[in-house]
Amino acid sequence: MAIFKRKYIPLVLDGRKVQTRRVHKQEWQVGKTYAVRDTWFSKPQGRIVVLRKFRQRLGDISTEDVRKEGFSTLDEFEEAWIKINGSWDADKVVIVYEFKLVRSPSLGR
Repeated sequence: MAIFKRKYIPLVLDGRKVQTRRVHKQEWQVGKTYAVRDTWFSKPQGRIVVLRKFRQRLGDISTEDVRKEGFSTLDEFEEAWIKINGSWDADKVVIVYEFKLVRSPSLGR
C-alpha cells in the first residue's frame, strides 16, 4: 500500500507526481505494484508500480526531482516536507522511489 496525503493523490493520478521521498522502515520493492490510498483503510484510488529505488541526502534533490515530486520549486517542496515530517535536515538520508501509475479507477485505467 502506498499512502499519500490526500491533496497529492490527484498529482499521482494525473502523472504529475512520479517520485516520492520517504523515511520509513517498511520499504517498497522495485517492480511491485501498490494501491494508492490516503489512509490505511480508505478505498484504493489507483495503483502504482515502483520503477526505481535509491537513497539520497534530502539536500541533494535536483530541480528536475522537485518537479517529479509534483512541485514547482525547491522552496515549495521543502515547505511541504516540513509540514509532513516536522523539520528539514539537508543531511538526512531518505529513500527515493520513482513510480508510474498503472491503473486508476477514476480514469478507467
